[in-house]
Amino acid sequence: METKRVFHLYYVLLLTSLLLFTISIVMADAPKQEEQGKSSSEGTVQIVYMERSAEPEAADPETLHVQTLANVLGSEEAAKNAILYSYKHTVNGFSAKLTPEQVEALSKQPGVVQIIPSRTYKLHGPGTAGI
Repeated sequence: METKRVFHLYYVLLLTSLLLFTISIVMADAPKQEEQGKSSSEGTVQIVYMERSAEPEAADPETLHVQTLANVLGSEEAAKNAILYSYKHTVNGFSAKLTPEQVEALSKQPGVVQIIPSRTYKLHGPGTAGI
């Protein structure tokens, strides 16, 4: 009788642990799902690669980036607010927060080579593992 009771307690403990583990996994995934829902309506960060001008005295790359994005967004002020960073040394391009519709319209602009979503990578090592 005593072994049956111990087995029953063990079984209840195992089910409770499994339930808590499942809840923790679902809760950890919830913020990711919320971010994905926001991204379609508010826009996501995109990296826009542009052609490099053959003329050395061409307009400042940042000015060209703003003008190109202003053609899609409607004003230079909106373009300046949307641009997060301008790349002008190794590559010619910029990063901006754009909706899928804006990405589609921007990809048709002259001088735009490629638009890709920005991705953030997490480093794994002794410093980030808490060791």
